[in-house]
Order: sequence, then C-alpha cells, then structure tokens
Amino acid sequence: MKTVSYKHDDFGKCFAQHLSALTSDISPKQIDRLWQDVAMHYGEPQRAYHTIDHIEQLLLQFESIKHHLTEPHIIALALYYHDVIYDPTRSDNELKSAEFATNALNPYLSSKHCQQIYALIMMTANHQIDALIDNDKYNDAAYLLDMDLSILGALWSTYQQYANEVRQEYAHVLDNNYRDGRTAVLEELLAHPKLYLTDHYYDQLETQARDNLKRELTLLAAL
Repeated sequence: MKTVSYKHDDFGKCFAQHLSALTSDISPKQIDRLWQDVAMHYGEPQRAYHTIDHIEQLLLQFESIKHHLTEPHIIALALYYHDVIYDPTRSDNELKSAEFATNALNPYLSSKHCQQIYALIMMTANHQIDALIDNDKYNDAAYLLDMDLSILGALWSTYQQYANEVRQEYAHVLDNNYRDGRTAVLEELLAHPKLYLTDHYYDQLETQARDNLKRELTLLAAL
C-alpha cells in the first residue's frame, strides 16, 4: 500500500483527471464546481468516520490495485461519490448518494457511465454485487466493495478508532440501542462466508477483519 498522503488540492486534481478521462465535454471551471460540492459534503459536522479522510484511504488503495480494473475511472468516481450524502439518522444514504452522483454527472457523462456509477454506489448498501451486473464488470465491483470494507481488516488500534468514530456519528442513539444495533450489524458481517470478494483483499485482510469484529462484539456485550 502507498504511504503518500493526499492534500486537498491533490484530491481535486485527481478528481479532475478521472472525470476528464471519461469526457471532453466539460470545462475546468465546471470540474472545480463539482469537486467543491463533493468536498463540502464530506466536511459536514455530523461526520466522524465518513469524512474526506475515508475517501483518502480508499484512493490510496485504489492506486495500488487500479491495474486490476477494467474501468478504473468509473471506480474512482464511484469512490468519490459513494458517501457524499451521509445522515446517520437516515437509512437511505446510499440511494441519496447514488442519486446525487448521477444528477451531478449526468450533464457531462454518458447515460451508460452514470448508470454504472449509480449501480456501484447502490451495491455499497449491503456490500453484495448486483446479480444483474455484467461478468466483465464483476471484478471492478468486487474491488470497490472490498476497498470500502478494508477498514475492518486494519490493525486493531486503527479499527478501534474507526469503531469509536462510528459511535460518534450515532451519538443521538442511546447506549443500549446502539449496542443492539451495532451487534446485529457485526453478526451479519461475520455470517458472510467471505467478507472480501477478491483474492487480493481476502488474503491480506480476512483473518484480521474477523478477529476485529469478534473483539468489538465482546466489548459491546460488556456494555
């Protein structure tokens, strides 16, 4: 994994490169306006984990696996937009993010590309690949979903920070209710035969991820 770090301007330049690779029918001013809108959303005060730092970590991983992708620019834009709408009190954030992305990009990208980005973002809701997806798009979708869940396989100290930040985002939920809800989420994840769909992420992170989930469950049970 790369150890370089993005700066805010680098995020914008990276965004511009991926968008420009898919269309020539867009000006630098229009790209900047789209990027500023994305950045503004990731800076909202209700976020603790789902911030621009989350996108940075995914983009760093993207740089190390993009050679495996058929359509890397589509995957990159899906990464940028997949959490652009995030309200912890709602259950339709992926839908709203997918709609936001297609509404923003529709004037510049083909309907095919917009539909792909929409479908990819929607898959992050349950981290399962849409059964209708074309075989040639399966691998790209698998890498996107694995990147989004990669935090589960981080070192425990990093995972613990992630878990604490998620709790901050749900500060409006009482401890008992949060414990029950979070426990259900973790148990559902552990019930999956495989957390990671690609060999790349499975080999690196599967064991650590399952250990982290079980450890958090133990901590939750003690509340």
